[in-house]
Amino acid sequence: MERAIVAIGGGQIRTRGTAAIDREIIRLSNRRRPNVLFIPTASSDSEAYWEAFREYFGGFLNCRTDVLFLTKDLPSTEQIRTKIFAADIVYVGGGNTLYMMRVWRRLGLDRILKAAYRNGTILAGISAGAICWFDSGHSDSMSFYDAQHWKYMNVRGLGLVSGRHCPHYNGMTRGVPRRRAFREMIRKIGGTGIAIENNCAIEFIDDRFYRVISSKDNARAYRVYKCGGDVVVEQIRQQEELAPIESLKTAQAG
Repeated sequence: MERAIVAIGGGQIRTRGTAAIDREIIRLSNRRRPNVLFIPTASSDSEAYWEAFREYFGGFLNCRTDVLFLTKDLPSTEQIRTKIFAADIVYVGGGNTLYMMRVWRRLGLDRILKAAYRNGTILAGISAGAICWFDSGHSDSMSFYDAQHWKYMNVRGLGLVSGRHCPHYNGMTRGVPRRRAFREMIRKIGGTGIAIENNCAIEFIDDRFYRVISSKDNARAYRVYKCGGDVVVEQIRQQEELAPIESLKTAQAG
């Protein structure tokens, strides 16, 4: 059974800005009307976010939708497992990545999601919902706690995709550009960075292949890494065919 993860850099479902990407996620399920489970933990289980998601995926994209609230409903482990394994697609919303990962680990959702992935559930998400699948990611989580005095931070993810992920690479939080801050993070801690702009996504297949997809012209993805003391930024080219995932990994130097 094919395993797939789709990490979306950013975009607005309310304006259908990621529709081309979301249709690809649906196609990966091999179902005409898949069951899509929305997890809005990063937005503190926002009802408004869930309503927008349900209208978009359930109405516009004609999927069956459900939601997993973790902080409002306090579900049991068995209830969580039942919802996760009933889904063809698990889609994680954006927000506070640090808060989300702490909740997931406390409730054991991290282990359940890994098991579902191995079982063939399609995993997808946007912003924080993209960071979570990587080893770690460039997060603005501290801005949720102190809007005046905060810095971007590296938040540990589930490790299903190798690398450090930066969503919204062409955007900013509270006036602080992501692009510059992510390059500085890679300069300090190294590793291979995978940066994705808004309305762009990377689709990972079977831990071996990937494809860059976008819903707007000029929405791009980049590999960011250290070489000889400098930080190198290389565009990851869009392509119709799947490419070996090894080509995303860069030998580090300096």
